[in-house]
Amino acid sequence: MTTGARAAICRGNTAPFTIEDVELDALRDDELRVRVVACGVCHTDMAVRDAQLPVPLPVVLGHEGAGVVEAVGSGVTVARPGDRVIMSFNSCGHCPSCAIDAPTYCYEFFPYNWSGARPDGSATVFLGAERMNANFFGQSAFATHAIAHERNVVKVPETMDGVGLDVLAPLGCGLMTGAGAVLRAMKVRAGLPIAVWGAGTVGMAAIMAAKIAGADPIIAVDLHDQRLGMARELGATHVINGRDDVAARIRELCPSGLGYAFDTTGVNRLIQLAFSLLAPKGVVGVVGASDPADEVVFNEAALMGGGRTVMGILGGDSDLTGFLPELMEYYREGRFPFDRLIGHFDFEQINEAIEASESGRVIKPVLRISPE
Repeated sequence: MTTGARAAICRGNTAPFTIEDVELDALRDDELRVRVVACGVCHTDMAVRDAQLPVPLPVVLGHEGAGVVEAVGSGVTVARPGDRVIMSFNSCGHCPSCAIDAPTYCYEFFPYNWSGARPDGSATVFLGAERMNANFFGQSAFATHAIAHERNVVKVPETMDGVGLDVLAPLGCGLMTGAGAVLRAMKVRAGLPIAVWGAGTVGMAAIMAAKIAGADPIIAVDLHDQRLGMARELGATHVINGRDDVAARIRELCPSGLGYAFDTTGVNRLIQLAFSLLAPKGVVGVVGASDPADEVVFNEAALMGGGRTVMGILGGDSDLTGFLPELMEYYREGRFPFDRLIGHFDFEQINEAIEASESGRVIKPVLRISPE
């Protein structure tokens, strides 16, 4: 039996998102139907709109959804109807990466998240009589209702009962990516220096996580002084405008080099700069989405001789059931105040929210889609 919903449909960068009536498919055994309360707007949504990622159009996007479970399939154990949940990326559960709790590197990431359908090719959403590309990150949460899956849903713990889902929603991607890069992937050690290029959602999450980890100094690099001011408030000990001589400033602050460098920009010359500033055994973590044709070049002697590491990071190396509750607890303790990044928009204002994100006016726009 299908379920009616309203969804924002993306037809590409020449057209605004339009909110239209759709139908959700009947649930499979491992699926949940979630009434979406809120969904964050992420750069990855825009990358699909602009055909930078191989997701078919038109499509229902949205992958930082949070809501209330309405119904579950017979095999679902992670949540029950009435539970508050956060949705994130999906994974297969049986490949070599999933077997070691590294689902962000699932061997079947594309069919489970970016194919526009379930892995078996069946549709989760219909527009009239036609199938609509959806199941984006196993959810497509730019909608009043979404079909999610056993492996991409995390129940919100009771300790967070006083926190709205319109605050918690963006934990499912950008915040998880930045914090996980620091705490899970690079495993930043206390007392060692870190520099973060880009003070958007991912970069700010990394800065807050670096403070939790005890890194020192924590250096934020960005072109916008307003964001640098926020970065300092959230944990950066030093800030550098990217128009300045970044290398000279960092060498002055860290004469032995950086223990960690984290790039969220995807700009190859900045990644190469970050590598050149590493101390022995230093790590540069890369999460920025680059053009597929871009290359980065490192000196082999510096890489080998210093035992340095260049690390690609996806989703912050996060295992959802362990890491998202950890981040929620840091928030409850006041150590991860990501709510300061959020600007709220009504669902009907989705195009305004996207513009606010792309202009930098709002660091993390969140759509309020239905009352909690």
